[in-house]
Order: sequence, then C-alpha cells, then structure tokens
Amino acid sequence: MGKRKEMIGTVVSDKMQKTVVVKVLRISKHPKYSRIMKSYNKFKAHDEKGIAKLGDTVRIEETKPLSKDKRFRVLGVIKKAEAPDIAITEAV
Repeated sequence: MGKRKEMIGTVVSDKMQKTVVVKVLRISKHPKYSRIMKSYNKFKAHDEKGIAKLGDTVRIEETKPLSKDKRFRVLGVIKKAEAPDIAITEAV
C-alpha cells in the first residue's frame, strides 16, 4: 500500500459548506533551459470542522473521492491569515 500525498497550500475560497479551495505552489526546473518555473494547482478539500479560513496556510492529504471534484481533506491549519476579513462600511 502506498503513502497518501500531502501538500501545503493557501486557502483561496471558503464560500462552500465543508469545502475549501486550496492553491498549491509547485516549483520545477525546465529540462532544457534550466530556468526555475512556478506552477499552481487548485484543489478542493473537505473541511469537516470549518477550521480553515480565507488566506490560511493549510496541509491537505489525498483521500478517496468525496464528490465529483473533492479528492483531498484538510489535516490542519499551519498558519493563520495575517489580517482577518473586515467588512468595509461607508460612513455618511
């Protein structure tokens, strides 16, 4: 039996119930030109307890398919977002 994949990424959306969208950075070297390239993937992850918020850095783990697009689950929050979501209201 193989080991499940674990990745670290940033939450870019938490608008769904029990689901967050996590953006994972992957750095690789170009085979011919040896240039360092950044590429991003977005994964939907199951967040049962609702602990991950927008901007948090989280650890996700591969799991069995939970829905059409969800194949990961949130293991925990590594780092909370710097500034919490602040509603902007205009003063008259």
